Amino acid sequence: MPGENLTRSEAQERRAIVDTHSYEVALDLTKGAEVFASRTVVRFSATPGADTFIDLIAREIREITLNGRSIDPATAFAESRIELTGLEAENELVIDADCLYTNTGEGLHRFVDPVDDEVYLYSQFEVPDSRRMYAVFEQPDLKATFQFTVTAPEAWKVVSNSPTPEPQAHDDGSATWAFEATPRISSYITALIAGPYEATFSELTSSSGRVIPLGVYGRKSLWQHLDADYIFEKTRQGFAYFEDKFDYAYPFAKYDQLFVPEFNAGAMENAGAVTFTESYVFRSKVTDAVKERRVVTILHELAHMWFGDLVTMKWWNDLWLNESFAEWASTIATAEATEWTEAWTTFNAMEKTWAYRQDQLPSTHPVVAQINDLEDVQVNFDGITYAKGGSVLKQLAAWVGIEQFFAGVAAYFKKHEWSNTELSDLLAELETTSGRELSTWSKKWLETAGVNTLSPEIVTDVDGAITRFAIVQTAPADYPTIRPHRLGVGFYNVEGDALVRVHHVELDVDGDLTEVPELKGRQRPDLVLLNDEDLAYAKIRLDERSLQTAIDHLGKISDPLARSLVWGAAWDQTRDAEASASDYVDLVLRNIGAETESTTVRTTLAQLQLAANAYVAPEKRSATREKVADALWELAQGAAAGSDSQLQFVTAFASAAATSAQVEKVRQVRDGEVSFDGLEIDTDLSWQLLVALAAGGVVTAAEVDAALEADNTAKGGEFAAQAKAALPTAEAKAAAWSSLVDSDDLPNTIVRSAALGFVHPAGRELLGDYIEPYFASLLPVWESRTYKIAEYLIFGLYPAPLADIRLRDATRAWLEANADAAPALRRLVAENLAGVERALAVQERDAQ
Repeated sequence: MPGENLTRSEAQERRAIVDTHSYEVALDLTKGAEVFASRTVVRFSATPGADTFIDLIAREIREITLNGRSIDPATAFAESRIELTGLEAENELVIDADCLYTNTGEGLHRFVDPVDDEVYLYSQFEVPDSRRMYAVFEQPDLKATFQFTVTAPEAWKVVSNSPTPEPQAHDDGSATWAFEATPRISSYITALIAGPYEATFSELTSSSGRVIPLGVYGRKSLWQHLDADYIFEKTRQGFAYFEDKFDYAYPFAKYDQLFVPEFNAGAMENAGAVTFTESYVFRSKVTDAVKERRVVTILHELAHMWFGDLVTMKWWNDLWLNESFAEWASTIATAEATEWTEAWTTFNAMEKTWAYRQDQLPSTHPVVAQINDLEDVQVNFDGITYAKGGSVLKQLAAWVGIEQFFAGVAAYFKKHEWSNTELSDLLAELETTSGRELSTWSKKWLETAGVNTLSPEIVTDVDGAITRFAIVQTAPADYPTIRPHRLGVGFYNVEGDALVRVHHVELDVDGDLTEVPELKGRQRPDLVLLNDEDLAYAKIRLDERSLQTAIDHLGKISDPLARSLVWGAAWDQTRDAEASASDYVDLVLRNIGAETESTTVRTTLAQLQLAANAYVAPEKRSATREKVADALWELAQGAAAGSDSQLQFVTAFASAAATSAQVEKVRQVRDGEVSFDGLEIDTDLSWQLLVALAAGGVVTAAEVDAALEADNTAKGGEFAAQAKAALPTAEAKAAAWSSLVDSDDLPNTIVRSAALGFVHPAGRELLGDYIEPYFASLLPVWESRTYKIAEYLIFGLYPAPLADIRLRDATRAWLEANADAAPALRRLVAENLAGVERALAVQERDAQ
C-alpha cells in the first residue's frame, strides 16, 4: 500500500496551515461499472504563501484549479496526493477526476446482486477512504460542511447525511439529487448510498421538539426478511435513553439505517446515514446471541451520533474513546432501555473475552494508543480499542458515580459541539462533576498496557474455617503495572441441585496483596469467585477446589453473570497453561447443556473447538475431537425443541464432526433422514451443514455448485466459496489459494469466506504444504492489496490449525528476516505467531 499513508506529524503540520470551510462534491454515477466522475470544490483558509497537499485516490484527474490558477495534474498528482503551492489567505480549489468503484468494502463499493443483476453502491470511509470518492483533506480535525450533488439512474434511491431531496429528472433516464449542506463534520463520517434499495419510513419527536424522520433500507432481494418495525422500536428506545442521559437533543436532521451488501464491519456511524452489515437481515433462523448483538450494534452506532460525530477526536490516538464510549453506552442502554436486560452478561462473555485475549498479544498497547500514521490506525480497530476501553469506562463510571459520569458527558457535548477534542477534555468535565482527580487513574488504566491477574489466597483450619483470605495481584513482566480495582468476592456452595451464593463482600483491591479480614472465620465455600458481579477488568483465578466445583456444578449457578465469570476464569487458566485443556473440555461438556445465555453458549462453544483442535496434546487430539463431536450430538438431541441451544449444538456438532460416522450424521440431518423436533433445515443451516460435509470430504465441488445454483444469492456465494475451499484435497486447496493470492478479482466477503474454508481444521494435513508459500506471499500481498483485503489474507490464510513447532519456527524466521517490513504488517504476523506459541505451551501443559 505505497503512497497512501499519512503520518500524524504530517497531519499536524497541515492543520497548522489549513482550516477547511466547505466542500461541494458533484458525483456522476452513470459512467459505467468501473469509474464515476467526481468534481470537488473546496473552500479553505490557509497561511499565505504556504504549501500543503490534499488527498485523492483516482484513476485520472482532468482538472486542478487553485484560486483560478490551472495546475497540471501530471506534475501535481502523485499516488494519493495533490501538491498545492502558493496558498492564499482564502482559497478555492476545484478538482475534477474519475474515481474507481471498489469491491473491497473501502471507498465507494459497487455490488451486483446475483439474484436480479441490480447494482447497489455504498460508501465506507473510516479511516482514510473518503479520498477514494472525492478530493479531501483526510484527517478528522479538518471539519467542514459537505454538500453533495449526485447524478444516478432515476429509478434509484440516493441517501447521504442530509435529508434526501426531490430529484431532478433528465431525458436520458438519469436524475440529479442536490442535497443540503451538512453541519461541520469530519470527512470520514460523510456517506453516499445509492441503488434500487427498498425503504420504509417512520419518525419520532426529539426532546428538542423537532420531528426526526427515520428510514430503514435494504436490497430488493432481501427486503422480505428485513424486520423494520423492530429496528424502529429499538431506535426509538435508544433515542429516548441517550437524549435523556446525554441531556442533548439528537444533533442531525434525520436518521437512516441502511443494510448494505459485502460490508466489512458490523456497522458504520455515518452522520444520519448509518450502514449495517446484511448479516443483520435474518433470512434464516439465527441465535439469540446474534439478535442481541444486532440491538447492541444499533445502539452503538446511535451513540456515535453524539460521541464521534457531534464531538470528534483530533487524531486517531483517541479512536478508542469514540469506540469504547459507544461500546459502553450501547451496553448500558441495551440493559436499561430494551428487553435484553442481561446485556452486561453478554458484554462479559463476548467483549471482555476479546479484550483479555487482545491484551495478552505482543501487539497489546495502552488504551490510549500511540498512533503514528494511518497504518497504525487500521490495526488498532482491536479488542483494546473497543472492549478493554469499554470495560475501563464501565469501571470509571462506577468510580466517579453513574449520575456524575452522565453529567460530565453532557457538559462535554455542550462545550465541544461540532469541534474536535482530546481525552483530557472529557476527563476535565468528569473531574468537575465528580470532584475526583482522574489523572492518576488515567495513567494507570489508559496509558499502560496489559491485564492484571487476581488470585485468592486462602488458609483454613482443620474444620474448614478461613483463618486468612487475601487477594494476590500480579502483572506480566513486560507490563508490570499494578492497578486499583473495585470488586466483589462471592462465596458459592452446592445446596441440593443448585450452586448458590451464600456470601458476598465488595472491596477495593490495590497493590500486590490485599488482605480481606472480614472473611476470617467464615466456612470455606465450595467455590470462591473473585470479581463477583464483574466490576473490575482483570483475569481471575479459581483455586483448585473451586475449579473442581466448576467442572462438576457450573451449570447449577442461577445467576448468568456469575456463570459467565466462571466460564471466563476457566478459559483464562486454560489459555495460560495453568490448567489442562482436557479438563476444560470436560468442564464445557458437563455444563454447557444447562447454560441459558445465548452469547455465553456461542463464545464457549468456539473456545471448546479451539481447545479440541489446537490446545489438547497432539496425541490426544483425534480422540478429543471425536469425543467433543459425540457429546455435542447428544446435547443437540437433548436440547428443548426449537430452542436456541438446539440450533447452536447442531451447528457446533457439524463444525466439529471428525469421523466418517459423525460426518454421515451431518449428511442425514441435512437430507432429512434424521430430524430434530422444532428445527427446520432452512437455507443458511443447510449451507452450514454442507460446509461440514465438504470439509469431511463426502461431497464434491459439483455438488457445491448445484447448491449455489439453487441459492444464487450473495450469501449463497459466500457459503459456496467456504465449502469449496474446505474440501480436503490438494486440488481444492490449490484452487482456493490461487483464487485468493494469485488474483485480486474476488470481492471482500468472498475472500473472507474462502480463507475461512481454506484453514478448516479437517484439512490440517494439507496445510503444511502452504507454510512456505504463505510467507512468500506476505510482502507482495501487503504491497498490492488494500488494507482490509491484506488483513483478511494475512490472518485468514495463516495455517494456524497446524499449531506446531514447524509453523512457529517459520513465523519467527520471517519476522527476523523482515525487520524492516511495515510495522502494521509485522504486527499482524506477530499476532499469528503468538497464537501458535500459546497453543504449544497449552499442549505441553495438557500432556503432563
